[in-house]
Amino acid sequence: MFHKPIIALDFKNMDDVNAFLRPFEEPLFVKIGMELFMQNGPEIVKIIRSQGHEIFLDLKLYDIPNTVRQAMFGLGKLDIQMVNVHAAGGKTMMSEAMQGLRDAGSDAKLIAVTQLTSTSESVMQKEQGIPLSIEECILNYATLTRDAGLDGVVCSANESKMLRDALGDDFFKVTPGIRTLTDAVGDQVRVATPEFAKENGSTHIVVGRSITQDSNPLEKYNQIKKVWENHVK
Repeated sequence: MFHKPIIALDFKNMDDVNAFLRPFEEPLFVKIGMELFMQNGPEIVKIIRSQGHEIFLDLKLYDIPNTVRQAMFGLGKLDIQMVNVHAAGGKTMMSEAMQGLRDAGSDAKLIAVTQLTSTSESVMQKEQGIPLSIEECILNYATLTRDAGLDGVVCSANESKMLRDALGDDFFKVTPGIRTLTDAVGDQVRVATPEFAKENGSTHIVVGRSITQDSNPLEKYNQIKKVWENHVK
């Protein structure tokens, strides 16, 4: 299951989640982000796990190392399979996050966000003040993440090949911003099709509105899953 497309449950409440999940007859790999978690609390994780689905808890922790370690200790007590931090917090913060997770007895995979797929190179340079190309920035963050002992990063499919070449196949490259050719881009900037992500070395894809806002989410999911798992164009 761990390499199925990850469905982003970008909903506000469990009623909406249940309405979306009801047509699916197989366990899924789903992402619980800040919108769903902050409005419903940890109980939402327990409910969705009880339905047999695996969970990527996407909270992007970013704070001083001790705070992140203690927060991750709390999250590690939940039955989650993947969780993340921001690589911008630095190597020590990421190492402490991993320690907190393991201290809680969790074997969840820990990954780090490099740059959001809604961030362009010009925004990164002008607003974040990072005087690098976006590829150089992401490679730097990914290398720090690897050196901190984490399992991988969140990146766009545009950087997956570069990271595969530099850090290997086993280092997770979790790619959001996935769209099919007929989908609207929305607020994402660095988007890609499932085919491109597969060819470029992404190890996981995260798909949200392309599935959740489709008129037939089950059919759209199966279409994307077939392309992703079998690379059928």
